[in-house]
Formats: sequence, structure tokens, C-alpha cells
Amino acid sequence: MSRGRAPVSMHLGADEAHRFFDDKVAGVRASTDDAPPSTYSTQPTTCQLADFSRLSTDDVITAVHRLPDKQCQLNVPTWMLKCNIDLLALAPFLTELFNRSLALGSVPDVFKAAFITPTLKKSDADASDITQYRPILNLSVLSKLLERLVAKQLLDYLSICRLLPDLQSAY
Repeated sequence: MSRGRAPVSMHLGADEAHRFFDDKVAGVRASTDDAPPSTYSTQPTTCQLADFSRLSTDDVITAVHRLPDKQCQLNVPTWMLKCNIDLLALAPFLTELFNRSLALGSVPDVFKAAFITPTLKKSDADASDITQYRPILNLSVLSKLLERLVAKQLLDYLSICRLLPDLQSAY
């Protein structure tokens, strides 16, 4: 636990952390069970997003070069992907993989795996108290790349159709 970033109590284990966070999620779900259903504004009939647009190799290469230099322990390191994206086979392979994912509306299971690091909420918190931790999830760089490419298309659609509030500042 913590990958060496924070002091870890010898009294806490992965099973205890797993139970704690599962219970926390179950509590949030239970507390919102009777919430009223979400309301949505109607979209203009002239504006429809039936499918994602096919990505080009240039789209993927540009997105790779714009990735932040953060690292994750899953799959390929970001720096390696950035250094090798221009190789003859890599960019076209990733483009085809992402296009199939978009066409099928399915994300590869390997993209859903995350490296979870429990981190103390405050540096002076009691490391032996499981409630003082928050989970930090690190997804693979390929998962983040696909997410960025999808987000770009969605934001373009929402902007063109003027479906974002003028004063939208987050999310």
C-alpha cells in the first residue's frame, strides 16, 4: 500500500482497505436510492450524435504528444509511447484499436484495470485508521488516451450544438 509515498501502518492490509471502500460506496448508493430522477433538457432535433467519427492516425499521434508526462504502472509507460508513436506500425495499430472500440461502443477490459494507491488524506493523519485514507486510481496510458479522444469528440459535438451552458465552469 502507498507505493512508499506515505507512512503505512503495519496493522492495515489490502483486505481491510477493500472492505472499507466497498462499504463506503455501498453507503453512498444507499443514501441516494430515493433521490429524484435526473432531469435533462431536450436537444435540438437538428443535432444528433449517432456515432463517433473515425479517428485518423494523425489524431492519435497528436493526442499522444499532448499527454502529460505522468506515469502509471500499467501497460506501457507514457514516455515510451511518446518516443515510439511515430513508428510505422504503432500509431496505425492504436488508431484501429480505438476506432473499433468507438464503433462497438465497448472499452477493452484491460483498459478498465487500475492501480489503486491508498493515500493519507492529511500528512499528519493517523496511518493506522483506515478512514484517513482516500483511494487514488491510476489507469493505463492507453485508457487515458482513448478517454481524451472520446472527450474531444463529445465536447466538439456539445459546442457545435450549443448544449453546454454558457456559464459552465467545470464538468
